[in-house]
Amino acid sequence: MQTDRLAFVDADFLFEEFIKSRRQGISPQSIRFYRICLKPFLRDYPITSQGINAFLSSRKCTNGKHAYYRAIRAFCNWTVKEGHMIQNPLARVDVPKVTKRILPSLTNEQVEYVIEQAETIRDKAMVSLFADSGMRLSELASIRPSQIDWDNQLITTWGKGGKQRKAPFTKRTARLLREYLEQNSTGENIWHLNSWGIVSVLRRLEKKTGLPCNAHTFRRTFASNLHRAGLDVEHIMRLGGWESLDMVLRYTRSVKFEDSLKLYRNLQV
Repeated sequence: MQTDRLAFVDADFLFEEFIKSRRQGISPQSIRFYRICLKPFLRDYPITSQGINAFLSSRKCTNGKHAYYRAIRAFCNWTVKEGHMIQNPLARVDVPKVTKRILPSLTNEQVEYVIEQAETIRDKAMVSLFADSGMRLSELASIRPSQIDWDNQLITTWGKGGKQRKAPFTKRTARLLREYLEQNSTGENIWHLNSWGIVSVLRRLEKKTGLPCNAHTFRRTFASNLHRAGLDVEHIMRLGGWESLDMVLRYTRSVKFEDSLKLYRNLQV
């Protein structure tokens, strides 16, 4: 069978061929995702339904199993498309269940507190921009001065999947950014940090404040605080660069619960 011959192909070679097949402009984060989620499977398990099920069962994470499944799904679809396999082994693999936790976000007051606790003007501007714009880590890490539209308080950036979008920011962020940029020349980006450097800044702030500080939390904060202010989810979707409402609705679940709880409390009076 065609499935059998894949067992004799070097796993590293197979992985690299798969990465080359991805659409142009694949981000380093996406390559890292495939490397973490796909290579352990290709190295140690057969590309069969039984192999996939055994690999997923061996993972100790809960929601993380779905990430492994997504990586394997992309790979299996590629092998069928390229003619390496006749049948897709995923046809006999159940999709891992995902628990729907209420994910953390910060209130406006908590954002202000984190900004106050940031040690440098650079870090203050960074946190303020994260919360104002809902930028992804890769978007914020690649900002150059030419991308900043000061008059309209917008930053033109390249989002997920190589899509260009405009991200808004407030007067607070504009003030902090101007103060920072007046004191610092720019290099590859305005922060003089790569993505991991920014992550390190946020981790220090999380330890100092006791509040969740990461790009995903600030992206949820962006969506949740706009929803609290009464903005429609479709507008939030466009402002945050989401392509569908599903993730926006997931990010604003905690706000919807808070609204429902307020109505419940009012009924008890």
